[in-house]
Amino acid sequence: MSTSPLSHEAEILDIPAAGEPLRPEAWHRAGASLLLRRLALAIPTLATGAAIAALAARAYGPAAYAPSLSWLAGGTLALFCLVMAWQSFVAWQYIYGLIAAILGKRALSVLERRSDEVPTRASGLSRTAAVVAIHAEDAVAVFAALRVMARSLAREDRRGDDIDLFVLSDTRDGAIAAVEEHEFARIEAWARTAGPGIPRIRYRRRTENSGRKAGNIAEFCETYGSEYDFMIVLDADSLMTGAAMRRLVRLMEESPRVGLIQTVSYAAGRDTLFARVQQFAVRLYAPLALRCLETWQGPDGSYWGHNAILRIEAFAQNAQLPVLPGKAPLGGEILCHDIVEGAFLRRSGWEVRLLPEMGGTWEEMPTNLVDLLGRERRWCQGNLQHMRVVPMPGLLAASRWHLLVGILSYCMLPAWIAFLAAGSVLAAKTGDLGLLGYGLTGKAPAAYALAALVVAVLALPKILSLGHVLASKERRDGFGGTASLLKSAALEQVVWVLLWPVMTLFTAGAVLSTFVGRVVRWDTQVRDDRKVPWKEAIRLQSDALVVGLLMTAGLAYAGNPWLALWMAPVAFALLTSPAQSVLTSRADLGRLARAHGLFLTVDDTAQAPELADLAQSRLSPVPARDSGEPALRLAADEI
Repeated sequence: MSTSPLSHEAEILDIPAAGEPLRPEAWHRAGASLLLRRLALAIPTLATGAAIAALAARAYGPAAYAPSLSWLAGGTLALFCLVMAWQSFVAWQYIYGLIAAILGKRALSVLERRSDEVPTRASGLSRTAAVVAIHAEDAVAVFAALRVMARSLAREDRRGDDIDLFVLSDTRDGAIAAVEEHEFARIEAWARTAGPGIPRIRYRRRTENSGRKAGNIAEFCETYGSEYDFMIVLDADSLMTGAAMRRLVRLMEESPRVGLIQTVSYAAGRDTLFARVQQFAVRLYAPLALRCLETWQGPDGSYWGHNAILRIEAFAQNAQLPVLPGKAPLGGEILCHDIVEGAFLRRSGWEVRLLPEMGGTWEEMPTNLVDLLGRERRWCQGNLQHMRVVPMPGLLAASRWHLLVGILSYCMLPAWIAFLAAGSVLAAKTGDLGLLGYGLTGKAPAAYALAALVVAVLALPKILSLGHVLASKERRDGFGGTASLLKSAALEQVVWVLLWPVMTLFTAGAVLSTFVGRVVRWDTQVRDDRKVPWKEAIRLQSDALVVGLLMTAGLAYAGNPWLALWMAPVAFALLTSPAQSVLTSRADLGRLARAHGLFLTVDDTAQAPELADLAQSRLSPVPARDSGEPALRLAADEI
């Protein structure tokens, strides 16, 4: 076991061997390098936001309108500057990420360089538990993934005694728990006859569910932590190759100052049209943003709660969660606990690192719009709780920024709704789109410059991401080739135009309801390919229908054809939101898209053996119970 080290950042330095301290002059150079990396993101972002604000004020400030409209023009201007400052931050992340990607190894951290070099064979120096925390999940699916990971570990090292697979159950329902126990018995029997290298598989069910998942992990550390050096945390829908697990272990062994390594787990393995579009979009657009994140944060990373490896002693001693003051929803138990645990670990001197391109780790995502919106409501409340975490003493500035980004990403959505509403009213009264049209209808030089800058800010993230893929044959082939990539990207943009108003309206409502005291239920996520019934879609998205009808009536009453044309996609998206949920939840449409080469990712074109293994297990009949009854696939109960 290691003791808490001093933190350092040394991406561009000649690093001493693991365990040897940096010289003081090297420590200062590392800190200066990290500061420059952060300023390289902050200064252009602030400059772009300021330029947009200055141009907007010159072209569409309150003085440009009648006195009776000056207050409305001023409010619209303020909201416009706010949302565009955020969009400038988003755009510069992609520019920064592209530059870092072009620099290649010169921009990589020492940990990333080591990750390509360390062997994936067991070193015999440490013991690791790969823990899957579950609560009322589909036990058949959970243990099927566990079997895939066990086989993958055995392929990597036939000794197989360095990593144990551990299921940590928080299930309260007796019937669901019985299925878990049955599946555990089955996998134990399989492991005894599966040949050499199969790791030990363990199962524990808690009787007291205090602290939800965070409490589940904490109880494991307290009860079993002394048996292990490291813990790989997995969710019920996680999948990780044996090579990835052992690479993470070796990196931890060679990096005694590191307390946590977070990997990037891409969504894969689901077939609804909604899931396939989202899997494609994340694969296409996430890499540059993640490269930016790793480059500026250095050792001050964040924890995303799964598909990560932790140093158990460091985590157990330093990541205990407090109970927030006040009542729920903003007080009480911390719901989105992972980022807070990472901040506490960093506060104690341990490095928290990100490996954005290691590969071999996956997760699943909600397979339809309804389930995604339900997850967003829970995450919204959890992130807004962090307003009471940000001022806690001792947190590093980067950790506070990670927390603030989560808060702002949700709070920007009500600002967008307010801007669209205020801009529409102003446009209806003046006959000109003004800031609502981003300056595209302006006639002054300031308006032309504003339009060019805003369009660039909004379009660059997707254009740069697409260009980054097109520049490499290997990356293009991962998406099925150039033609498939371009067609899929164009269709994804159409889908995004329809989804964005629905998701923005819903999440903005979640933000406001949290502030007025509504507590959401923290339900277990539905993970199967689920087709949404029309009745459910209409019931759950009735607010979008109402807003869409009111918007349509308002546009008709305003009588401004340009305003109606400009806002028509928003109104159409809201009015068709139930249809979107129903149609995109169909797995047959997703499979049809795949058959026509649409929304392909590298997980389709060069599928890893582990993903293929898991997919095959889903096609096989569900094994029967010993009693002859079919194994149950039970719905999750409420947490």
